[in-house]
Amino acid sequence: MSPGIAELMADLFNGELPDNANWLTLLRKNRLDQLPMPGEGSTLARWRALAAVGQFDLSLCKLFEGHTDALAIIEEIGQDGVQLPEGAWCVWAAETPTGRAIIHPGYAGTVLLDGAKHWCSGAETGDHALLTAWEPDGSVPHLVAVALKQPGVVIDASHWKAVGMASSMSVRVAFAGATARRVGEPGEYLSRPGFWHGGAGIAACWHGGAVGLAAALRKSLLALNASEVPGFKMASLGKIELAIEDTAATLRQAAAWIDKHPLLDASRVALTARLSAERCAKRVLDEVGKAMGATPFCLDEKFARAAADLPVFIRQSHADRDFAALGERSLTRTAAAWTL
Repeated sequence: MSPGIAELMADLFNGELPDNANWLTLLRKNRLDQLPMPGEGSTLARWRALAAVGQFDLSLCKLFEGHTDALAIIEEIGQDGVQLPEGAWCVWAAETPTGRAIIHPGYAGTVLLDGAKHWCSGAETGDHALLTAWEPDGSVPHLVAVALKQPGVVIDASHWKAVGMASSMSVRVAFAGATARRVGEPGEYLSRPGFWHGGAGIAACWHGGAVGLAAALRKSLLALNASEVPGFKMASLGKIELAIEDTAATLRQAAAWIDKHPLLDASRVALTARLSAERCAKRVLDEVGKAMGATPFCLDEKFARAAADLPVFIRQSHADRDFAALGERSLTRTAAAWTL
């Protein structure tokens, strides 16, 4: 866990669920968003910071992860000497049949954006976004940076009805001649090594959320004498312990691999980390519910929010498609791949 982030939240958390925009601003003002770049020797420290925020609040973690991912992308693929403005950043790369941004020539090195993007987390509170956009003929994806507070950017939250991850506000954003600037070369966002490094970092967010829920069960049992703890509750805690330790080990191994091989394809490592964290989160949700019953879901606002957020956040996984992708990569490994 990042001591700076953990200590700040311990000092300032007053029992109320945080307003995510204010908390993100607070993290930025304290420069706690200045995380180590992945693949440069301190990937695990970066992920510990993400996990610490995830343990605190998952909607905030979604915004914090997007902001810090944007900073890493800008650092990785550069700006050709153009200094991008400071502020809260978002990353929007989802592509849907009805949500695609199109670029047109602009002025003085800029482009103009039309179209729309869906699943735009942090749109209402962010200052800038990195997003994928396309040539009018759909031939190649670009990454562009756009200021959100300008004419031609319309944020539509009317369809956002979420309960879990509600505060992440992953809404629809429409563009009508909005000014933007290219970031990197065409297609570079997907082909760069850091794409999978960032994908693996999401697993740390999920792991932090699972730890937060597990900690509630552990705290409730520590308040009792060991002889008073029912066996089924102790068994649930044991299963949670194993799941969390397994995923923590996987994340540590993934971070070490990325630091050792920063320019290699990290897709297998990232998929393994994400699927492990997803499995852990499901186990924790199930076991905490069995052990604690309905009480914390109904009477503990922070717990109830976390329990609603985590199932939604892990749906950023692609489920069996990710397992299939991992299986494909398994076939490319050597015969000794599974040797202990």
